[in-house]
Amino acid sequence: MEILGASLRICVADIETAIPFYERLAGGTAQRFERGGVQVAAIGSFLLMSGPEAELEILRKVTATIAVKDVDEVHQLLTGLGARILVEPVPTPVGRNLLAMHPDGSIFEYVDQHS
Repeated sequence: MEILGASLRICVADIETAIPFYERLAGGTAQRFERGGVQVAAIGSFLLMSGPEAELEILRKVTATIAVKDVDEVHQLLTGLGARILVEPVPTPVGRNLLAMHPDGSIFEYVDQHS
């Protein structure tokens, strides 16, 4: 498995206020989308999330988002290494993702991008 990058996950109370700060910090423009009632803005290596507290409570448990070439390959590798798949691969606005708990208890999101 080749890791293409990682995003720092940041839950914010007001995404509209947070975006300009992170755009200037990262030197980029936010790519925005919504998923499950949560507003998301991807800016460089930062992934800002804002929404209902019940949703954010769950999102805070995920250590990081890891970009990979193919989520199916990662699924097979993680399973073989003893990780527990919490959410099977599902479509996202740009590709697919899955959630896995590593044997040490840490939770990661793995994402791929397909055109």
